[in-house]
Amino acid sequence: MKQDVPPPYTAVARHAVFPAPRHDEAARYNFLTGLNKYLSGTIGAGNKLAYDTRVLPAFRAEHGRDPRDRFEIRHAMNRDPWHRFWSACKRNSMEMRQQNGRSITLRQIDELAGKVRQFNEGRDTLELDPAVKVPRYQDAVDIHCMPGCYHGEERPGDMSAGANYDSGLFATTGGGLGALSDGGGQALVEWIRKERPGWAPKRILDLGCTVGHNIVPLALAFPEAEVIAIDTAAPVLRYGHARAQALGATNLRFIQMDAEHMGRFADGHFDWVQTTMYLHELSGKALPAIIREGVRVLAPGGLMFHLEQPQYTDDMPLYEQFIRDWDAFNNNEPFWSAMHAMDLKQIMADAGLPLDCQFVTGVRAVVDRDIFPQAPSGEQEDHGRAAVWNAYGAWKPKA
Repeated sequence: MKQDVPPPYTAVARHAVFPAPRHDEAARYNFLTGLNKYLSGTIGAGNKLAYDTRVLPAFRAEHGRDPRDRFEIRHAMNRDPWHRFWSACKRNSMEMRQQNGRSITLRQIDELAGKVRQFNEGRDTLELDPAVKVPRYQDAVDIHCMPGCYHGEERPGDMSAGANYDSGLFATTGGGLGALSDGGGQALVEWIRKERPGWAPKRILDLGCTVGHNIVPLALAFPEAEVIAIDTAAPVLRYGHARAQALGATNLRFIQMDAEHMGRFADGHFDWVQTTMYLHELSGKALPAIIREGVRVLAPGGLMFHLEQPQYTDDMPLYEQFIRDWDAFNNNEPFWSAMHAMDLKQIMADAGLPLDCQFVTGVRAVVDRDIFPQAPSGEQEDHGRAAVWNAYGAWKPKA
């Protein structure tokens, strides 16, 4: 007997390869969606209150000074009962999200695998290369608490990691990225149309694409363009390609490739090279190398664009740096803290994009207000997954 799926998970767009939840599975996602909103808003605000009224006064009394950096604040806050309670709830919400998404996916893995094959077989827009080695910085930890990370396989030719990832994005972000969890990609389209009206890039490259949710909107917006999305993880590419095909992005090619080594692409091949919430998952060695390769394959006059959370600058309060750092120590994001302390502008300059060609702009996820009338109007305390980003970009000099 068919059961109705309770809201708000009914607002998720069910494309042809999306894992179908049962009533109770959807109800669990509904609970997690509401819990994540509650933790980032009402409950999350208590962290600052605890810091101002208990933790900071106690630190001053003990040390005779204010904290010098975000790490001293973290060690002090980790002793506070409110922050410990909040952190435990957030960590458990992510673990529950992974358990639910994985359960939904594995329950119907045979059916999903058949659907994915229908969109993948016989098409030249998916290129997998078993010789591509998963970098150690990706292999050493299960990012976001996802078992096996992006590249885990239950069996040869598996795509379940991608299906799990796609299944739970709505709950993880509290619906803040829209029905297809593509609010970042929609924001890219909106930004470029305002910034360069009429500009039609011929070739676009997306680095670290996972399931392609943020590159599909660009491919659909520029149907005449050659759009390529790369990642080292075959399972998310298998699923992402089928997902893109199901959504009509037939000009989008998925290639298994390490962004540090893009030798198959000639110098200046792409008009637009971009990432969306990808740089913070790179090691301190890999990030500059990938930026250099991205600049190499970028055409003169082309655009490099990175959607990320803001860097930790001297004018960012130490408490804000601390709370933004939560994912680094509690949500399996080992490079988050170090990456956001890097001088990203100088790294881009060293790679060949002079400082006077660079810019930083704010970008907000585009969400269908008919479906999400109460979508966030501003960034809440859950900075790591908020639907508001800083964009670090540059137009490559023409000569």
